[in-house]
Amino acid sequence: MNTRGNMIQNYDAVLDAKYGKEGTPERIRFEEDAYAYYSGLILRDARKDAKVSQAELAKRTQTTKSYISRIENGIIIPSVAVFYRMVAALGMSVEIVRPFDSGYRSQYNRSTYLNEPEHTEYGKK
Repeated sequence: MNTRGNMIQNYDAVLDAKYGKEGTPERIRFEEDAYAYYSGLILRDARKDAKVSQAELAKRTQTTKSYISRIENGIIIPSVAVFYRMVAALGMSVEIVRPFDSGYRSQYNRSTYLNEPEHTEYGKK
């Protein structure tokens, strides 16, 4: 298919060509960098929406302004603890849900992680 002289491409093929196949160290590094960048943008936008300065957020989360800046610019990924402190300091919350599409499990082969355990700390379900 041609759109304005440009060929529409399969994006997975583009990523494969540029960063290697899924699972390769180069592709994993690219995906980690992309998540860091995207997460930083989300946190920056949330901070600005809350009308909180980087300095104030740093104070609320017991970090530094430069640390907040590096997170927002996708240079570093905060620890889970710092991430949750940032979210709470901005009056937000995190919700972890199971994917609606059952094909997710087979597509990513993560059924071990997504299935509920047969046994719990307090006995069988």
